Amino acid sequence: MIETVEVAIRPKFIEDNEHIFAQAIKKLDNPKSSISDWAIVKRSVDARSRYPVFRLRIELYIQEAKQENPSYLSSLSKVIDHKKVIVVGAGPAGYFAALQLIKHGITPIVLERGKDVRARRRDLKAIQQDHTVNPHSNYCFGEGGAGTYSDGKLYTRSHKRGNIQEILEILVEHGAKEDILIDAHPHIGSNKLPAIIANMRNSIESFGGQVLFDTYVVDFIINQGEILGVIDETGKNHLADAVLLATGHSARDIFELMESKKIAIEPKPFAVGVRIEHPQPSIDKIQYGQERREENLPAASYRVVSQVDSVGVFSFCMCPGGLIVPAATAPGEIVVNGMSLSKRDSPYANSGFVTAISNEEIAQFGYKGNLANMQFQAAIEKAIFDNGDGSQQAPAQRMTDFTAGKVSNDLNSSSYIPGIYTTALSSILPSIIYKRLARGMEAIGKKMKGFYTREANVVGIESRTSSPVRIPRDPKTLMHNVTGLFPCGEGAGYAGGILSAAMDGRRVADAISLYLD
Repeated sequence: MIETVEVAIRPKFIEDNEHIFAQAIKKLDNPKSSISDWAIVKRSVDARSRYPVFRLRIELYIQEAKQENPSYLSSLSKVIDHKKVIVVGAGPAGYFAALQLIKHGITPIVLERGKDVRARRRDLKAIQQDHTVNPHSNYCFGEGGAGTYSDGKLYTRSHKRGNIQEILEILVEHGAKEDILIDAHPHIGSNKLPAIIANMRNSIESFGGQVLFDTYVVDFIINQGEILGVIDETGKNHLADAVLLATGHSARDIFELMESKKIAIEPKPFAVGVRIEHPQPSIDKIQYGQERREENLPAASYRVVSQVDSVGVFSFCMCPGGLIVPAATAPGEIVVNGMSLSKRDSPYANSGFVTAISNEEIAQFGYKGNLANMQFQAAIEKAIFDNGDGSQQAPAQRMTDFTAGKVSNDLNSSSYIPGIYTTALSSILPSIIYKRLARGMEAIGKKMKGFYTREANVVGIESRTSSPVRIPRDPKTLMHNVTGLFPCGEGAGYAGGILSAAMDGRRVADAISLYLD
């Protein structure tokens, strides 16, 4: 028999298994000797009361052995001379799809425009220190996709899309800490993800799949409405029985290729805004009510939302103990994003703060057609770049100056390595976006004491929240109206983060298996 109990544990005892076990058995009538094993199955921080506690859900095995789940890799067999699928993109959608294709006995051939996860680091350094953007290898493109070097948060509300637990178990099987299996808001960290991603690639290759880097797709091979493969920039044809497109939300050239070939795409609403950076101790004090964060408590995070003129203004991709990073994918643009290392021990906390913008609003700026939203997004990023000195330095204001629409005399220190400079973002951002953000900050400041402060910087621009284009697919077959073409993940408009992209990749792989059966 398995009994499930819930206990509250003070932070100083969270690493004391004897104390935790003692608190758990107090919830039972059974004597301690009848318990053969126990396990924590869920862990979260509860800061609603005066003293923050960890809430633990514990399973107690009473005269019963704990059963271990079989590993995912043990269910795979080597695929040789089987049907082949081209997977365009080596992000979470692409890699999890590749593993699932192998499970179905299908050979995945993954084509990644960027570099492998370790070689990619040199290009990230070039952006940070030399202000040089490689359009194929950056914070968005390269092995592991945008999630690898921009935090590795593993939280989603899309529980109906697939088996979240199995995704987490696969990550653990490839080197992630088992903590992600129980944490309410699991997180790996950008310093840990590279090894995990490389291990996933090794698994794909060990079972007969292929992963090709520096392979940039420039065309599709289509005959009578059926896709037969793709062509890379060297002119090489890559032929397969189907093509899974998992290129991510920033592959504008792929969207332009599809438009030029009259392959159906459509504009998708997205969100635009800024990054807000507070001192981490300020967020800790707001959330925990402590002048100094108690030992063992994680760096505090927040999630906020407000309505301005019936439109949402909200935090996005909050990174406690994190860093702001340059996420441009081409020269001549400024884009910022956030990341955290596994310890989340930076003295800064940052979060996107964005507002939704509709297709109709974007049309008012003169942008029309299937690529309208993408062109609007690109124009804002270029305007931010053109306001600066030609480097990756980002414009910024103190939060109180941002809402007042005035240039800050000076700025707070920042984690953003390329540097920040003072300017009035209100003069660069479209007024409809600026006004919503400013009013949203003030409104949230009234509800969350300490949030609205001159000690926080507002840094522009956070514009890659999601894809501005959707690639339509049949809701049942998950296939595009081009036979054999399967749009997938964030870039196609069907996911919004590592977990949801991974789940969508697996769903599409399952659909391809049915298509090829």
